[in-house]
Amino acid sequence: MDFAKRLVQLDVDSTFIQQEAIELLAAKAGVLDQVSAITESAMCGELDFEQSLRTRVRLLKGLSESAITAVQNEITLTDGARDLVNTLDDKGHCVALVSGGFINIIAPMIESLTIRHYKANTLEIVGGVLTGELVGPIIDRAAKGAALLEFAKACGVEVENTVAIGDGANDLDMMALSGLSIAFNAKPIVVQAADFAINEPSLRSVVKLIGLA
Repeated sequence: MDFAKRLVQLDVDSTFIQQEAIELLAAKAGVLDQVSAITESAMCGELDFEQSLRTRVRLLKGLSESAITAVQNEITLTDGARDLVNTLDDKGHCVALVSGGFINIIAPMIESLTIRHYKANTLEIVGGVLTGELVGPIIDRAAKGAALLEFAKACGVEVENTVAIGDGANDLDMMALSGLSIAFNAKPIVVQAADFAINEPSLRSVVKLIGLA
C-alpha cells in the first residue's frame, strides 16, 4: 500500500465538469460560435491563453448577472468526479481545482464538495451586468503550474507525489511540474506530454492510475 500523501490537481472545464462554462455564457449572449472557435484554438495551443480569454470575455459584455446563476444550474460534474474527491479525502489526500474559467460560476460546486484548494478567474460585474473585463490575476498556464507548487506546500505533499489532470494547452505547465500527469480526453499536444491518457468520459480510472486502488 502506498501511504505517501498525494495532491491531485484537476482542470475544471471539460475535465472536472462536462461543459465549458464560458461557452454556456456565450450561448446566452448570442456569441457561441465566436467564443467556441477561440476556445478551440487556445486549448490546442495556437493562441496565447490570456489574450484569448480576454477576447472571449469582452464578447460577454452587457450580459446580465442572472446568466451566471443559470449556468451554475447547467454545469454537471464529470462521471466519477465526486467519488474521486470523496475517495481522496477518505484516504487523507488533497484535491485542488484550477480553472481558466470563472470562480463566479464554480464557487457553489467547490463549496458543496468541500474542496479547500482552488483558483479561477473572476468576471467583473457592475450594476448587475458583466463589463466584459476580468478582476485580478489571470489563471493561465503559468499560474496553474504555480498553483500546483503552492497547494503541494500547503498540503504538506512532496512535488513528486503530485498528480495533474487536464485536457488543454494551458494545463501543460502543471502537468510538467507534477510527479504524474494524466491527459483527460485531451488535445494531441497534451496527450503527447502526459504520462497517462484517459479517453473515456469518466474519471473513475484515476484512483487506479495513480496507485491508490
